[in-house]
Amino acid sequence: MARPLPLTLQLLHALRARGATEVFGIPGDFALPLFREIERHAVLRLVTLSHEPAVGFAADAAARLRGGLGVAAVTYGAGALNLVNAVASAYAERVPLVVLSGAPAAREAASGLQLHHQVKTLDSQWRLYREITADQARLDDARDAPTAIARVLDTALQRARPVYLEVPRDCAAMPIDAVPAPAPRTPDADAVSACADELLQRLRDAERPMMLVGVEVRRHGLEVRVAELARRLSIPVATTFMGRGVLAETDAPLVGTYLGLAGDPELTQQVETSDGLLLLGVIVSDTNFAVSAQRIDLRRTIRAFDDEVVMGHHAYPFVPLAHLIDALLERLPPRPAPAPARRERAVAVASAGDAPITPSDIAAAVNALMREHGPMPVASDVGDCLFTAMDLAPTALVAPGYYATMGYGVPAGIGVQVASGRRPIVLVGDGAFQMTGWELGNAARAGCDPIVVVFNNACWEMLHAFEPEARFNALPRWDFASMASGMGGDGYAASTCAQLQAALQRAHATRGRFQLIDVRLADAAVSPTLARYVGAVRRLSMAG
Repeated sequence: MARPLPLTLQLLHALRARGATEVFGIPGDFALPLFREIERHAVLRLVTLSHEPAVGFAADAAARLRGGLGVAAVTYGAGALNLVNAVASAYAERVPLVVLSGAPAAREAASGLQLHHQVKTLDSQWRLYREITADQARLDDARDAPTAIARVLDTALQRARPVYLEVPRDCAAMPIDAVPAPAPRTPDADAVSACADELLQRLRDAERPMMLVGVEVRRHGLEVRVAELARRLSIPVATTFMGRGVLAETDAPLVGTYLGLAGDPELTQQVETSDGLLLLGVIVSDTNFAVSAQRIDLRRTIRAFDDEVVMGHHAYPFVPLAHLIDALLERLPPRPAPAPARRERAVAVASAGDAPITPSDIAAAVNALMREHGPMPVASDVGDCLFTAMDLAPTALVAPGYYATMGYGVPAGIGVQVASGRRPIVLVGDGAFQMTGWELGNAARAGCDPIVVVFNNACWEMLHAFEPEARFNALPRWDFASMASGMGGDGYAASTCAQLQAALQRAHATRGRFQLIDVRLADAAVSPTLARYVGAVRRLSMAG
């Protein structure tokens, strides 16, 4: 029997066995022993950033793009509570994020003194994290720790949700036995079989079958198999707004992204009139469906999500998405009928070289760059930069499209490059950059050189689009380009399309330093997609 090893070492091996490749973190006194052990054993790379929200966003993006677990390590109280918003976002958007938090030692907890970083009670943090994570464990018992670690980490992967592990500072090096290997789930084979048979029959009976794909497909590493399923079914497939970027790097018969009244009218009609709409891994949320031209009757859809398949009044509990897709593939011939041609929305042509820049010009310039040099993953913040991303050519995309928290883009770009080794393009508004853009100062130390495009319009423009008369959406006009060199990168200001195109080319040609393009947008310029979205929300609100 293998001899016990330090808890942190066993934990790191268990994380690596479940797809983690790095730990993003910020140390603190209650977490110093944990960080010391992480650095000493070097099983996973340790990447430190400057502010806990960015730690969470970077780990979130790493898990989204790479698959497997993302890991965020922080200290007790001031660190873990600062991380809450990022973890809440991961919960809402179904990301398997592991939070490792330092904690007071048993002797400190029993001292009778209030401890620094303590809020109401020593367990206030624990109770808060129970609300925003799918499973939790306090690793203070050597006998129970291995099975607790395995249970919590497996929950994160199986449910695609964040989890929480608390490591008291006197337990980081505590000897424990090896953590059990990942436990496969085995649903009832007869239930999966019956579900697959009924699903296929419903698609065969439909005159206009269609597949709509969401975030769970990527969370569970199913893109290649779903692309094969779409080919074998020979039905068109689209992504939801949240699922934009899913299947982009496959040969699936992808016809675009469903955006309701904000999107392509032909695609909207195709989705909303389908009598056999298969929703694979789709979160039925307002982000995906609030601006539908006509409300989709969910009773006529087939929904496979969160380990359940619902077809009309029939429900099949505990049919994981991976098992369902495998069962469907087993029933379909390996040589599919010719697939529908891939159809993506046409994007706007760039304006004349000396014209002021609009968001459509940014999309056109980035598309031109990727046509010349090849696809690059995109990390986008929320707001009009994310609506602009809907006009990019198909490429991998990470963004908090549903929870819609600001500040995601820049740390997510670092997380994408650390986890994948691929250089990303980051799209971020000036308001979100003011929150977390300063993490670019850590880019070189992390081995990252993202290309960052700042939508600089001195405004929270998406909010301004809904409240055009309000003054509280105004921001000061910051010179982001001049700040880049002080953080170890290169900055370019672009006020015309010609300047933007030249800056993108220079940025792409320069490696080893982050490249920041400060795009001085025309006043009140918004992407066509955002304009349609705002108009649709207003019309639907008035109709209601």
